[in-house]
Amino acid sequence: MKTNDIIEILDSILPDAKCSLNYNFDYELLIATVLSAQCTDERVNKVTPILFDKYDIFTLAEADIEDIKRIITPCGNMNKKSVYIKEIAQSLVKNFNGIVPNNRDYLESLPGVGRKTANVVLSNIYNVPAIAVDTHVSRVSVRLGLAKKDDDVMTIERKLMKKFPKDKWIKLHHQLLLFGRYTCKSQNPLCSNCPLAKYCKYNKCI
Repeated sequence: MKTNDIIEILDSILPDAKCSLNYNFDYELLIATVLSAQCTDERVNKVTPILFDKYDIFTLAEADIEDIKRIITPCGNMNKKSVYIKEIAQSLVKNFNGIVPNNRDYLESLPGVGRKTANVVLSNIYNVPAIAVDTHVSRVSVRLGLAKKDDDVMTIERKLMKKFPKDKWIKLHHQLLLFGRYTCKSQNPLCSNCPLAKYCKYNKCI
């Protein structure tokens, strides 16, 4: 399998792939990505306008936790996520005057923020070459034989970074994510119409 072929096909079907979370400020993307854990981007995009119309990063740091919880309830796990959001806001205000820094170590030290979230923020805000591996990217990578079924997300990330040119990583992340969300779905994937079927290791494509 030639990774250049995969890039060419993904570029043909998803030429304008980009982050599907809506945001106007850097902190909004960070918080939206935290909210997206075990939640769809579509639902997050319905919640964040309500949250950010009411609070900016400074007032969010002082917000009543119960009000945050009420607003973000549709995103699930609101008890933990409301605490994460307020603590993130407090940390950003205290340490960086409300600005999300280009600092991976700091971002990954924040509550509710792991490597995937840091990759999303750094690549979209600061154009840092990175591949954020979520469930969609993992699934597509395994089915295309780019990774193994038992690989963890860090192993998959390393394999993808090794196989694909660095200048393709940011766009590739969005392409693999969208391809997994709408075509190579977990249940009932659209195998018969899949442009990458000939590279697929998934048994329904054989």
